[in-house]
Amino acid sequence: MSSMEERDGVAAPGSSSAGMGVGAVGAAVEAVAGVAAMQEEVGIRREGPEPDPDEPPKKRVRVPEGESGKLEERLYSVLCCTVCLDLPKASVYQCTNGHLMCAGCFIHLLADSRLKEEQATCPNCRCEISKNLCCRNLAVEKAVSELPTECTFCIKQFPRSSLERHQKEECQDRVTQCKYKRIGCPWQGPFHELPAHESECCHPTKTGTELMGILGEMDQSHRRDMQLYNSIFGLLCYEKIGFTDKLVALLHPEVQFRPYRTDDFITRLYYETPRFTVLNQTWVLKARVNDSERNPNLSCKRTLSFQLILKSKVNSALECSFLLLKGPYDDVRIKPVIHHHSFCNDANETEYVPLPISDSVECNKLLAAKNINLRLFIFQVQK
Repeated sequence: MSSMEERDGVAAPGSSSAGMGVGAVGAAVEAVAGVAAMQEEVGIRREGPEPDPDEPPKKRVRVPEGESGKLEERLYSVLCCTVCLDLPKASVYQCTNGHLMCAGCFIHLLADSRLKEEQATCPNCRCEISKNLCCRNLAVEKAVSELPTECTFCIKQFPRSSLERHQKEECQDRVTQCKYKRIGCPWQGPFHELPAHESECCHPTKTGTELMGILGEMDQSHRRDMQLYNSIFGLLCYEKIGFTDKLVALLHPEVQFRPYRTDDFITRLYYETPRFTVLNQTWVLKARVNDSERNPNLSCKRTLSFQLILKSKVNSALECSFLLLKGPYDDVRIKPVIHHHSFCNDANETEYVPLPISDSVECNKLLAAKNINLRLFIFQVQK
């Protein structure tokens, strides 16, 4: 019976060949079911919002649509300055633990520590910070420059790296002035309205008398600007001229404007140079912060004023003109102002005069440095 079944190609249920046949069919069915299950699982994974927890970590999870805005917001919070909580506009500094600070806040922290006579620390981790310990983070600077931001005129978004060029040259809503401003037109408006205004502007049709009055005011302003430069060129023609690098002369370390403290209950920061020789006379420069305000560290406005002192004894009055300029190693912006004083044994000190820097940011740059590097010119007036 068994031989006949085998000849007919039908295996007995208890035979080994029957076991093999059933096992193969079962394996095939399981394989098909497994493939179907995998396809179904992949379909669910592609369509469903949540990733499979068993998915290998190297696979990139697909970001659902509409999440890009949230990603930008997260980048803003990650790349912002830890002090002002705003995105840096220029250089980005980091402490030794990687916390980010924009250039303005970093310099302000160093200046505050100088005023308080304390070691500057990171506001997040309290580690020490200084120009030597902190470095710039170029990767963050480049990342921030590519983040989108709104144009203040047209409210469209552009990468930060191209925003300045757009607002100055390309934006049709940027504020501009009439080309006849030089003859008194006060119009200001969006750039796309400029052609229409200039075609209707009444200033080109003004009479010569009206134009002469406008040009006279412009000439007066120009003469005031030129007077300073003409005065400097005139002083350079004097027979006796002396200059020195001070307030921090890196070329001459013995001539430095060094920080000191008063003996008051609340000490105040002031600066003083060692004695230096100019025009065969011995001089000293002193400087003070916010005109010796009681607590200048509590004020956002920072100023420096200086005083020139003649230490030598003179037989007759020494009439001099003097001015301070930017030193060779500083990037501070100073608008030169010429001062005059007649030095004698009874009047050997000038009044404190403001250091002509543009704003508190420039002042903080000077205060953040260990010493201040400026250049002094003294001109002796010959009678």
